Amino acid sequence: INRPLIVTDSGSKNLPFIKQSQDILNSANLKTDLFSGISPNPLDTEIQIGKAVFEDGNHDAVIAIGGGSGMDGGKAISLIATNQFSLWDFDNDKPEVKDIKKFPPLICIPTTSGTGAETESTAMVTHSDLGMKLCVWHPNQKPVAALLDPNLTLDLPPNLTAWTGVDALVHAIESYTVDSLYSVADGMALEALTLIGRYLKKTVNFPHDLEARGGMLVGSCLAGISFKKGLGLVHAISHMVGAIYDSQHGLTNAILLPAVLRFNKESIEQKSKMMNFATFNETAGYESFYANICNLLDDLEINKGLESLGVTSDKATELALKASKDAAAQTNPRKASVAQLETLILDSLQNAR
Repeated sequence: INRPLIVTDSGSKNLPFIKQSQDILNSANLKTDLFSGISPNPLDTEIQIGKAVFEDGNHDAVIAIGGGSGMDGGKAISLIATNQFSLWDFDNDKPEVKDIKKFPPLICIPTTSGTGAETESTAMVTHSDLGMKLCVWHPNQKPVAALLDPNLTLDLPPNLTAWTGVDALVHAIESYTVDSLYSVADGMALEALTLIGRYLKKTVNFPHDLEARGGMLVGSCLAGISFKKGLGLVHAISHMVGAIYDSQHGLTNAILLPAVLRFNKESIEQKSKMMNFATFNETAGYESFYANICNLLDDLEINKGLESLGVTSDKATELALKASKDAAAQTNPRKASVAQLETLILDSLQNAR
């Protein structure tokens, strides 16, 4: 690597570690530029601009730094940076793109403990024409390194610490409850729940506790690996709310989680005891786990309804239809019709818990 392009989101571009990273690279004669034109919910048009910056600067690698949006932006740029394929040729639901000789090296550095996006090329990007978030990736594009440094998360505000932490919690819950045999992923999900249960509130209440920040970062990473198994309706709906309302992903997940747990109750009752023990060190089943989750969301001051994000009832049908097409809906432990999704969304508008 001689000319890496640093990619981050618009909210992180002025943070000290971005300049630090550039200074370190430049002092080692690795000439770098910064592309920070990535929204909280990355757009396909922004990825195209990033590709042009990559080409104009004769860059040969991508360093994706940030939360989920910054890393998703960097990963999406790396997919199209050195070839002539369209971003949507890499849509997860399309046949695998062939004839790719080589992708640029990709390094991922998370600055939040939530997305677990640092170990794969998968990226969620909003399709501007469809108004939907879609997943792009390629099996041959893997990060050559994922750097987990809790120091980079120390100054994350309490609200973002809580929102991104619950995102990791949802990853672990949804992947563990997917009805398929994938024991390695299940083990990672349960260890993630153990770490998140131990450290999430601590990172919010004591933001400069390095051990807690490190525990959350490892928990987030493990949860991110575990959901190769699949996700569920929290993410299916949240993706579309984010695409239409540009809402913060972790907060949207947090609001939706109780309603989806209720919808999935009969399908996840057997697994609730294990999740409750891992997260809250209690041995009771679903009712106890559900109550503990709601109490945790209350303690973290999570909004109770989607209306707080601007979601209105007249959009429920559109959101339900789009969510039904999301890959995460296909692996939810209980199948949901469009009508059931619409009801779930309407029930979550004012008070989802």
